[in-house]
Amino acid sequence: MECTVILQRILKSAVVLLASLAAMPACTTTTAAPGSPGYIDHPEARAFIDEMAARHDFSRAELTAIFSQAQRREDILELMRRPAEKQLAWHEYRKIFLTQSRIDGGIAYWNQHADILSKAERELGVDAQIIVAIIGVETRYGGNTGSHRVLDALATLAFDYPPRSKFFRGELEQYLVLAHEENIDLLSTKGSYAGAMGYGQFIPSSYRHYAVDFDQDGKRDLWNSPMDIIGSVANYIHEHGWELGATVTLPASVSGDGYNAVLKQGLKPHTAMKQLQQAGITPATPLPDKTLAALITLENKDGPGYWLALNNFYVITRYNRSPLYAMAVYQLSEEIRQARALSLQARHD
Repeated sequence: MECTVILQRILKSAVVLLASLAAMPACTTTTAAPGSPGYIDHPEARAFIDEMAARHDFSRAELTAIFSQAQRREDILELMRRPAEKQLAWHEYRKIFLTQSRIDGGIAYWNQHADILSKAERELGVDAQIIVAIIGVETRYGGNTGSHRVLDALATLAFDYPPRSKFFRGELEQYLVLAHEENIDLLSTKGSYAGAMGYGQFIPSSYRHYAVDFDQDGKRDLWNSPMDIIGSVANYIHEHGWELGATVTLPASVSGDGYNAVLKQGLKPHTAMKQLQQAGITPATPLPDKTLAALITLENKDGPGYWLALNNFYVITRYNRSPLYAMAVYQLSEEIRQARALSLQARHD
């Protein structure tokens, strides 16, 4: 998941085009916006339809009806060319997510769904505060799950965004399969400009591979089922190796110039603490010599800050590869946890 953190049921067609349409989700038809033709005449879309018909035995007639309604979105292409996150330093990025309203919202969400979060923590081994913070960073606890039609976003990026067309072509394929599996309306479902959906902003491949039917009602619903939403975010983090209760990250100080080589080795923990200390890197809190960590730097107002990224930090970057994102999730989770603990204590006093 690179970007962000994506409600309705599928609409039934008035007329079934072919008996084989059962292999594809039904859809309604709408009129294309003036000056914005559907994708049916795009050569890449036509080739894609042929592939889907051959690979998944989907009906060409149904796919033709769907892609005649898919729209090329210039605003999405512009957003992909200028992702806001890359333009911000850490101290600017932090302001967006470490707000009082997002902290208060996290407390309210946790209190509302405390039983579900406890179940996810117990069964999947993921700290409740991290689940809450991810949902808070992604969509403000469901307050903004996206305003772009997912079909338009994925078609635009699959057929008209060459730098990542292969990736989004795969996601478009996954979305068509997902729509059939989960009864999702292809022509009305909305998400992010990159095609991410629901409270946790899952792209289609992640939805198919990591979403879970936590409420066991036969459907994985990431818009309307708090159990599925929480369980799916937890499962994603669990599957990537989260360690319950383990340290996520620690501030560090550096000396000499040996730490520069460590910075270049990426986000995945790669070097034991004993070697890191020999390179001039000292954690704010001591860690066992054999603990593996990576070193990252984040730009503060007064200059660079250094942090040791442990396994759980790396796991958060599997949700979104940006270290800024991972740090925002971690720090928001801590603010929510501490503020909630204080409020619960106040109630008992």
